[in-house]
Amino acid sequence: MAVSDAGTDGDRRLAKLITTAQSTPFITKFFPVDNRVESIVDSATLLPEHLKFKRREGKKKEDIEYSFHQNEGRVTAVKGGVTETLEMQPGTQDVISCLYYARSSLSFQPGSSLTMNVYHDKKNRKLDVLVEEIETIKGPWGEVETARVLVIMPFQGLFLNQGNIRVWFTTDDRRIPVRMKAKVIIGSIVADLVGGMPASSLTQ
Repeated sequence: MAVSDAGTDGDRRLAKLITTAQSTPFITKFFPVDNRVESIVDSATLLPEHLKFKRREGKKKEDIEYSFHQNEGRVTAVKGGVTETLEMQPGTQDVISCLYYARSSLSFQPGSSLTMNVYHDKKNRKLDVLVEEIETIKGPWGEVETARVLVIMPFQGLFLNQGNIRVWFTTDDRRIPVRMKAKVIIGSIVADLVGGMPASSLTQ
């Protein structure tokens, strides 16, 4: 996962959220995975403007694009060469922006929760996020205090997940996502942050 500058639209600053997932060489031999998702969002509101999803999972190959018209409550979907314009609720998130929105909006007090509307696979879906507990974990970045957040997934998302996803965010002001876990079709996936963690964020 990465974030980069996407320029401006008038006086609004935009950001590009990028998520990639590739299978290891061993897994690739019998089930190759190579997914890339790019979401352009308004930096101030974190609402999505445009999403591209390039999915390569086993023999399945598809490219999807969504253009979000937040003020009009519409989304234009292009999938399999077919273009459709569908209704959505204003303030709707996509499958990447929802994580960043939850990160910025949630209170990290255990028991806190958040519900949002997410548009995915040509459907409007409710997504619930719950703060489970504060937990100190270790990883490539050392030892850090985190809030363990449960994302209750009613649909398959970016990583072939077959159920809920857990994300660990640091409890400092930067709220860095350092770990993510999910069950997938062929087992489970654990993603650890590998760069960008400042030394000042680590606990001793």
